Amino acid sequence: MKQTLKIRGMHCASCAVIIGKELKNAEGVQSIDVNVGTESAKIDFDENKTSVETLSKKLEPLGYGFIMEDEHTGHSGGDMEHMDHAGMNMQKSEKLAELAEMKRKLIAAIPLAALSLFVMAWDISAKLGWVRGAPASVSAFFSYLLPLAATYVLFVVGRPYITGVYRFLRFGSANMDTLVGIGTLVAYLYSIIVSALKGPLASFINVENLYFDVVIIVITFVYLGEYLEAKSKLKTGDAIEKLLNLQAKFALVLRDGKEVEIPISEVMHGNLIVIKPAGKIPVDGVITEGSSYIDESMITGEPLAVKKTVNDAVVAGTINTSGSFVFKATKVGSETMLARIIQMVEEAQGSRAPIQALADRISGIFVPVVLSVAFASLAAWLLIGSHYLPFSQALSFGLVSFVSVLVIACPCALGLATPTAIIVGVGKGAREGILIKDAATLEKLHKANVVVVDKTGTITKGKPEVISVKNLSSKSENEIVALLASLEKKSEHPLAHAIVSYADEKKITAFVVENFEALKGKGVRANIGGIQYYAGNARLMEELRLPFDKKVIEEETLNGKTPIILATAQEVLGIVLVADAIKPEAVEAVRRLHALGMRVIMLTGDDKNTAAYIAKQAGIDDVVAEVMPEDKLNKIKALQAEGKIVVMAGDGVNDAPALAQADIGIAMATGTDVAIESAGITLLHGDISKLVKAISLSKLTMRGIKQNLFWAFFYNIIGIPLAAGLFYPLFGWLLNPIFAGMAMAFSSVSVVGNSLRLKTIKL
Repeated sequence: MKQTLKIRGMHCASCAVIIGKELKNAEGVQSIDVNVGTESAKIDFDENKTSVETLSKKLEPLGYGFIMEDEHTGHSGGDMEHMDHAGMNMQKSEKLAELAEMKRKLIAAIPLAALSLFVMAWDISAKLGWVRGAPASVSAFFSYLLPLAATYVLFVVGRPYITGVYRFLRFGSANMDTLVGIGTLVAYLYSIIVSALKGPLASFINVENLYFDVVIIVITFVYLGEYLEAKSKLKTGDAIEKLLNLQAKFALVLRDGKEVEIPISEVMHGNLIVIKPAGKIPVDGVITEGSSYIDESMITGEPLAVKKTVNDAVVAGTINTSGSFVFKATKVGSETMLARIIQMVEEAQGSRAPIQALADRISGIFVPVVLSVAFASLAAWLLIGSHYLPFSQALSFGLVSFVSVLVIACPCALGLATPTAIIVGVGKGAREGILIKDAATLEKLHKANVVVVDKTGTITKGKPEVISVKNLSSKSENEIVALLASLEKKSEHPLAHAIVSYADEKKITAFVVENFEALKGKGVRANIGGIQYYAGNARLMEELRLPFDKKVIEEETLNGKTPIILATAQEVLGIVLVADAIKPEAVEAVRRLHALGMRVIMLTGDDKNTAAYIAKQAGIDDVVAEVMPEDKLNKIKALQAEGKIVVMAGDGVNDAPALAQADIGIAMATGTDVAIESAGITLLHGDISKLVKAISLSKLTMRGIKQNLFWAFFYNIIGIPLAAGLFYPLFGWLLNPIFAGMAMAFSSVSVVGNSLRLKTIKL
């Protein structure tokens, strides 16, 4: 059984490592993937051998646990997506409660930290001769106040860090809390012992060097950093929350001719639902009565309302802007487009990008290495530093280095670098109608250098029109159109729809068709009135060995027209010329793809002259026309053999083999017609301009990840040696634990902030 579960108590990369190690070898667990960004774990386990409750109990001694959805929903069954949504909302409410508790502690700690900073600044300024020293009574007051304040801050505000030390000593598991806890606890105990035994110790060490102020300020800064980080992280996942908020709570259902309001969880297939102006559509369905304009922007990213009439599909979560209509529910609960989008976004945000692997490996060994470095720096100051400095000074420097190393070495920034950017990137894509299947696809897309697109519906409008009819037989023109429309009525090709629409406009009645057969890449054939008719392209006529005027057809196709030839087995009866206009945005989109360093290739089954004409208008680099579906697949393979990383954009049905073969398959989809699981990326109501946005999003997200990783690595590479005192012999640099705490807090907040910056960038 595979399940994604929210985790309570996880807030850093080393937490994720601890949880992964603890559960990986648990009985019944086949695989586990822990994500610190979403604070969740994907677990594949044998429910006959273990359960979520059992696994959660296994984590509890380490300070973690799974958030059980049924604890909050009060349901033991029913509609799964509603339970999921309730669980997610509870996750947010828990986070908000946690933030409120952190805020209360900070309100108490910050004034104490400010006071400690004031005392420290006064003391340093007095030693430098800038100000007069504090009167004896004031010094005495602070000597009693600071230990009391440090005790409160360490054991109340800093309780998670002390608990981290306890778990480390008992279970051997160390995380960020452990590092901060050990550092501040050592500084606190040292200061308490020196204060209590000031007389006997005065001859050995400098009893004036106490670190109560360090304990107060470091814990306050670290805790403040965690508060700001948690607050920022809450904003990274707001894309799903916005999608959830699209879901209507109730539906107005027709029962026995009356309108009855019921919860959407009770809506059944086939129910007739009434939608009034400004109403939210509760489930997917098809309009049976009335018409209106529907705002689908929150799902597709398209700003203009779309006109919907009888037999048109409507999607849950979209908003009726004007008019009233009735529709029949066809998809309810987890079947709806909105529910599937939410599920896809959740899975993508929780997935792991390949670039994260290095950070994960480092995070796994980070805490033990830091502990070793901290103890080594203390030992070096005592054993080596004491040869060059008075012992009291060496001990003081050693203690400062020990605490600074533990405090500054925060694996949080490293662990958050990738997942926070992925969460924001996937969420931003969802709001634009760009659905990304997983983080690996998003990462791979930024490396692509060739974009392969279909012509019809991608570069062109996909709604071709009949331009002219050439009658080459003794039949009337209306008979030619009637025969063609009869054949094409069962075809799904856009050109077929143009002929059927033309016949409808002319009010030409179609004939009864028997033994219909689609001829892949060539046309169709069927029997009408006992005679077998063919409708298709020049290739089909050549295979039938029928003579036709190739020159006339070539002249027409040079001007962007596509010929559809009607014939029997004996002769060509007529030619209908169809043209599909280029989309206005296609030219600009191709230009932007070129600006992104992409080579654009058009693959189409259409006539080569028509394809060349369209490609020239759009500015496309290469054209491969008159190709069968398997030819598209071979072209993708050929490009990959040249070392190209290929993006293939298609309709997700006819182009399925090529989409699967491409490095990144992008389904150019419309509304409920698409199975959004079929490609790495799906563009809802997609066109080529959205393809440009998808590539731009990938590049922006990967740039953000690389920036995050650079600063996380750079920060630790510089910070840890500086904290350990490595630069002291050369430059006299030694990092105060207070600045280490500030730097540590800033590193995590800056990584999350940099990821959130992606939200503001226009694609």
